[in-house]
Amino acid sequence: MTKLSSLTGKKVIKALRKAGFEIMRVKGSHHFLRHADGRTTVVPVHAGETIGPGLMSKILRDCELARAEFQALL
Repeated sequence: MTKLSSLTGKKVIKALRKAGFEIMRVKGSHHFLRHADGRTTVVPVHAGETIGPGLMSKILRDCELARAEFQALL
């Protein structure tokens, strides 16, 4: 299992957009993303804060992406 470096919400969204996800809506600091095939996830975007390893795992699980696949998108 590859370890992901500390990522901000903006970087995660940028990588997910490369994977075909689009921002559907924003509520506060939470960006709701959806793929054309129905996969969805929520990414928080807080200035100056990184996404923790637990939340990053949840986002990848929701998106059905392996860490290596996500790493390639970065």
